[in-house]
Amino acid sequence: MAVDVLRHRHVATVTLDAAAGLNVLARDQLGLLLDALRGLREDPSVRCLILTGAGTKAFAAGADIREMADLTEPEGLAYARLGHAVANALEGFPRPTIAAINGYALGGGSELALACDIRLATEEAQIAQPEVMLGIPPGWGGTQRLTRLIGPGFAAELIYTGRRVKAGEALRLGIFNAVYPADRLMEEATLLAEQIAANSPSAVSAAKRAMALAVAGQPDAGLATEAALFAAQFGTAEQREGMTAFLEKRKPVFTGAEPDPKAIR
Repeated sequence: MAVDVLRHRHVATVTLDAAAGLNVLARDQLGLLLDALRGLREDPSVRCLILTGAGTKAFAAGADIREMADLTEPEGLAYARLGHAVANALEGFPRPTIAAINGYALGGGSELALACDIRLATEEAQIAQPEVMLGIPPGWGGTQRLTRLIGPGFAAELIYTGRRVKAGEALRLGIFNAVYPADRLMEEATLLAEQIAANSPSAVSAAKRAMALAVAGQPDAGLATEAALFAAQFGTAEQREGMTAFLEKRKPVFTGAEPDPKAIR
């Protein structure tokens, strides 16, 4: 059981690798993933993160049912909070995150994918929140993030039935951003990550921070924060480089300098 981290240029790829190719999310692997995300969060050279699963069967086939079967209510609460901590670490990661869904994303696996900013998938991928079939509701954020992403009507159907959604339908619903043949998924995810990483990292992080307020349903706070973040970029090395390069008709070269933190609090 492992969580593998590969850094290339400004992109970090985190790969879940466990349980005979199904990448079942046991507690120890969740702990490893949380540690990896916290470490990458502190690495300013990482401008975009890709999360994927090892093998060809699954991105992550959900939480470990054997671990959950005999939990008491307090133990269930602790388990939910651990899942929340990992999903929140993804959602709150200061740079963009991409889920490269290479097969099944079920239950907890779906919830980790939903916590990412962007979801790319293979043509064979399937996503589902099947917890009601096990006598429980989703517990790692699925009720909240799926509802925000596709609306209460479609989210209700998928959560109440627990049915698996194939890639084409997930694309139409807006769960997946794009679908690719299996042999192109990581290439396309890396190309997208590199395209993001080529932009001003502080500007992209500022945009993500402002967008999070829109998702949370705080439009007034979002607009105020957006204006402050926008203003904070002026006078930074990245703003000067980006606009000078545009005027000089060349590609900008961003070094990763951050704006003054006091201007965006």
